[in-house]
Amino acid sequence: MADYRQNGSKGYLLGIVLVAVIGGLLFGYDTAVISGAEQGLQSFFSSASDFQYSDAIHGFTTSSALIGCIIGAFVSGIIAARFGRKKSLFLAGILFFVSALGSYQPEFLFFQKGVASLPLLIAFNIYRIIGGIGVGIASALCPMYIAEVAPASKRGALVSWNQFAIIFGQLVVYFVNYLIIRSHASDPAVQEWTAQVGWRAMFVSESIPAGIFTLLILLIPETPRYLVLNGQDEKALEILTKVNGESKAREILGQIKETAVEKTEKLLSYGWIVIFVGIMLSVFQQAIGINAVLYFAPRIFESMGLGNPMMYTVFMGVINITFTLLAIFTVEKLGRKPLLISGSILMAIGAFGVAFSNILEVPAIVPVISILVYSAAFMFSWGPICWVYLSELFPNTIRSQATAIAVAFQWIFNWIVSTSFVPMANSLGYWFTYGLYGVICILAALFVWRLVPETKGKTLEDMTKLWKK
Repeated sequence: MADYRQNGSKGYLLGIVLVAVIGGLLFGYDTAVISGAEQGLQSFFSSASDFQYSDAIHGFTTSSALIGCIIGAFVSGIIAARFGRKKSLFLAGILFFVSALGSYQPEFLFFQKGVASLPLLIAFNIYRIIGGIGVGIASALCPMYIAEVAPASKRGALVSWNQFAIIFGQLVVYFVNYLIIRSHASDPAVQEWTAQVGWRAMFVSESIPAGIFTLLILLIPETPRYLVLNGQDEKALEILTKVNGESKAREILGQIKETAVEKTEKLLSYGWIVIFVGIMLSVFQQAIGINAVLYFAPRIFESMGLGNPMMYTVFMGVINITFTLLAIFTVEKLGRKPLLISGSILMAIGAFGVAFSNILEVPAIVPVISILVYSAAFMFSWGPICWVYLSELFPNTIRSQATAIAVAFQWIFNWIVSTSFVPMANSLGYWFTYGLYGVICILAALFVWRLVPETKGKTLEDMTKLWKK
């Protein structure tokens, strides 16, 4: 640290970015933990005597956290502006922790443990929504925090690692769920154990990374941009110096102060098409059905007649993280549009493969490979690239408003897909469900080809000129 005033400290930057990235890991952990727990939950609440736990109710329960995600995404901008990025992320950590404990024992204080009932189901969903609010806040603010701290030359790469952390969080929870189920695999009453205890262990496991994240947030600084907006230039300069060196820090501070007074324009100043493109990118990212796979992976593999479905889910998680890395290292070389279009086509092939496997007599390996192709294609295309587009697509003066609207649509359609999957698959069949996702993948490819501009190598000012045309 002796010469940080000259060149900045890479260790300091890496440390604070790693803490923020844990928020992305919790994002992935919280949204994917349901994949291992949902069947145990269904068995538990199906034993209730005061109501019938239908497929529709199960679909809602499985995806109730997404309601919180929508709320969290909407309020993230308000609380970040009022209380700062650091305090807002600390709040997200608290919400993750409370949700993990509450989902583990929703009976706390008010209900008899182990007795399913409608009031208990409501309490469980409230705890899941609380966690979802944390996810919504983290999904917006973790990339924002990294972007506002990182040097411009490293910003894109460092922000991209947040997407990697999301997928890594999903892989971690797949593995944790697998170990929890495996610990009682030899028990003849394993299904009863899963319905009473297993799903609880899966939810409470999140309390460990949530607690670590919440404590570590106390050790990182507020972002220089927020400090400048609140008249704390000296504190901002100190942090910028630790990251960039003193000379560069003073230059960046001047740029931040210029940006801090930048005017805003009305949302439709550049026409409706730019807003439409941003919204549809978010809609297609969810409507192609990926979260039906991520949230219900064990159920899907079990429906294919495979033993030990959690093992296949872990394997899928490894493939997902591998192909996310592929996107991180190729997005600046290949461009955004080629990755989205090729990913859409491969996803369609995978979805149609699953659909036809449920109509024709084929070896079990065919639908397994189809699911893995479908998931891997998403991970190098729509998963990370949609977020890249949303950070680049909109002109500077309407970016915060337009991004908030697009991200809200993303969470809304995430909820729609997650809620509808189980009822649709059970009533119309897996062949129809995945056939529909395949058709939407084709439409997504056509949409990108015809309406989405390539942003590779373009400055944000270039995008302003493009939309003015």
